[in-house]
Amino acid sequence: MSIVGLAHRGYPKKYPENTLFSFQAALDLSYSHLELDVNLTKDGVPVVIHDPTVNRTTNGKGLVLDYTWDELQKLRTNGEQSIPTLEQVLNLAKGKAKVDIELKQSGSLYTGMEEKVLEVIRACDVQDQVFVTSFDHYSIQRVRQLSKDIEVGLVIYGATPSVFGFAKEIDAKYISVKYIYLTDDYVRLCEEKGIQLIAWTIDDEDAMRQIRKQYPDVWVCTNELEKWKACFLEMASK
Repeated sequence: MSIVGLAHRGYPKKYPENTLFSFQAALDLSYSHLELDVNLTKDGVPVVIHDPTVNRTTNGKGLVLDYTWDELQKLRTNGEQSIPTLEQVLNLAKGKAKVDIELKQSGSLYTGMEEKVLEVIRACDVQDQVFVTSFDHYSIQRVRQLSKDIEVGLVIYGATPSVFGFAKEIDAKYISVKYIYLTDDYVRLCEEKGIQLIAWTIDDEDAMRQIRKQYPDVWVCTNELEKWKACFLEMASK
């Protein structure tokens, strides 16, 4: 059975986040979705890493943007993994799981990021197996301007009704919101507007059970893959 949920950066509780090993672990657990983060190298390669710097997750220092792809390949995580390209992860997930590609755009930090990401998606031929999201809603607006077909979503912190007008304008199919802000009214609003609600990031077992029981159609994003899998299967069997 497919486990309906988003594997947050793969399986970071067991493997270095946003690495091929971490994503493979999520696929091995039959997760329906992988969630990943994209930054851009100096030479315009979309790479899968959460932070704008390599400081926290590798043995290097500095901005991702200051490294070429060849230079970035020489860095290693604490698990001795390299930073993968978006292309590598999409090819790994192809035909196995859908991918939530979160763009770590910040204003005009990454010139051409949206174009580069769409090029990779098309090159991997996974247009129907991905959706693109970001906290930077201007970035998602640019994605929509560049592609009328690719699915897009908006990441927000607190639940707000003000997002729905913009979501309709750009035909956003997903809204990701910090789970503590979920309410019956907000979940109902998303359902009425045909938007898939994603709750991030839930690692507590009690919170998982509550969300699963109260809002069974909300997708959960988690770092605790085995906990959510157990909760999902337990509730599915009832």
